[in-house]
Amino acid sequence: MAGIVVVFDFDKTIIECDSDNWVVDELGATDLFNELLPTMPWNSLMDRMMKELHSQGKTIEDIMEVLKRTPIHPRVVPAIKAAHALGCDLRILSDANLFFIETILKHLGLEEYFSEINTNPSYVDEEGRLRISPCCDFTQSPHGCSRCPPNMCKSVIIERIQASVSTDGKKRLIYLGDGSGDYCPSLKLKEGDFVMPRKNFPLYDLICKNPLLIKAEIHEWTDGEELEQILLNLINSISIEEHAQFLSADCKLQTISVEALPQALPVQQ
Repeated sequence: MAGIVVVFDFDKTIIECDSDNWVVDELGATDLFNELLPTMPWNSLMDRMMKELHSQGKTIEDIMEVLKRTPIHPRVVPAIKAAHALGCDLRILSDANLFFIETILKHLGLEEYFSEINTNPSYVDEEGRLRISPCCDFTQSPHGCSRCPPNMCKSVIIERIQASVSTDGKKRLIYLGDGSGDYCPSLKLKEGDFVMPRKNFPLYDLICKNPLLIKAEIHEWTDGEELEQILLNLINSISIEEHAQFLSADCKLQTISVEALPQALPVQQ
């Protein structure tokens, strides 16, 4: 199964909520967040909210405790572990931030299962405040995609992943997501790939408007139980298909090798 790369969105895909909203709401800063939201990009606002929470005496430990309570469907962790056990290369592509994602994955015991986390950088500064930066520095080198928020165009990252794995031979991508930001990378998937949009979420709605724009096979899911079932079924189907192709190629090689053998000499009487 080294031929399968599974790319997960994080918010409302691996976990059941938006991690930014979850932290802001649980730490009692919802009103301020809503007041500031019209005035700046979301990613910049989250950095500002971390400053506000720090000024109110909220610590990194407070944020971590909130993140450890993040809701998740009970079948998602087993699904991730099973996909990894089958040899898939698992990656995350998220518009959350590295501190939130790593804290949650570590709490769930999943940090070793992903080969790569693509998200907005974050770090704790010398004052103990969490700083959140944009994935793309839109003031210096904007990504130029009108569909996506200024801090991240996920298709840029998907194209990089496609380029990096193509050097290892043919790879099949399975992309799981829910939000409007997952639509752009879904358009970059190729025939033979798969996209798993969460049903009745923005990605699903955008795909349904014109499914012919998507080259990948579309398999919608509603909850963690369906995510597990559909993902593992796809992995097994690809495995069976690739095994059959291998056997077919192997049989052809055997046929060629037999035909190429010199004819046996007749036994002299």
